[in-house]
Amino acid sequence: MLKKIYENFEEATGVFLLALMAVFAFLNVITRYFIKYSFASTEEIEVACLVWLTMLGAAAGFRRGIHLGFDLVRIRFPALNRYFLFPLGVVLTVITVCLIIWFSFYQIQDEIAFNTTTEALSIPQWWYTLAIPVGGVLVIIRLIEATFKKSRQER
Repeated sequence: MLKKIYENFEEATGVFLLALMAVFAFLNVITRYFIKYSFASTEEIEVACLVWLTMLGAAAGFRRGIHLGFDLVRIRFPALNRYFLFPLGVVLTVITVCLIIWFSFYQIQDEIAFNTTTEALSIPQWWYTLAIPVGGVLVIIRLIEATFKKSRQER
């Protein structure tokens, strides 16, 4: 059971976030139609959920190995891909995500230092920004898992 939850964490969380976003969007449309008033707080929550959803989707894509790649190079040079291009791509991806995580910590520090709050709900902005480093760590974990899985399959 725990293995199933771990393997499908991104999808399950994504389904929950999409359902939450759909409910909020529907409620916002209904209130706009009937009382001509918008709930700004629901729009803010939808945007925050979208950031989390983006990071979870990236992690799920890496876990499944369905991110875009250079198929032409992989097909033309299969040995070069296996021993050089694939490992190089993994290393460059990890470095890029680590940089994103690094700079997101600076952004979170600034948001805490300046006491930045959201416009509609007046909650700390860094609660939403936290999606970037958390999602980045999840992306790295899923990328490493997919790399080990692929290397086991090739043996």
